[in-house]
Amino acid sequence: MHDTVPLTSNRRVAYTRYMNWDKDAIFKALGDSTRRLILDELSERNELTLYELTIRLIMKHDLSISRQAIAKHLSVLEDAGLVKSKRKGKYRVLIFNNEPLNNLLKGWIE
Repeated sequence: MHDTVPLTSNRRVAYTRYMNWDKDAIFKALGDSTRRLILDELSERNELTLYELTIRLIMKHDLSISRQAIAKHLSVLEDAGLVKSKRKGKYRVLIFNNEPLNNLLKGWIE
């Protein structure tokens, strides 16, 4: 039996977000071509700052998009568990998390 630790509402959301992925949230996140490009860039480079990601999307994919718009897309991707972020000094680094996709596909393939 596991020890129970009282969770604040924020920790509960984080726990739910990363432990019990919502299939609808994953499909919603993947339903947008810009979000798929973001995942492509993050999977290619492993870690990117918002600034680096914005530059790559503009230069490599010729997108006309602001950092604020990308931040909104990242929020959807984070809600689906597909992107994680961590602090590195004064920067927020974005990381692709393929675990939700692996778990989703495992259910259908196995």
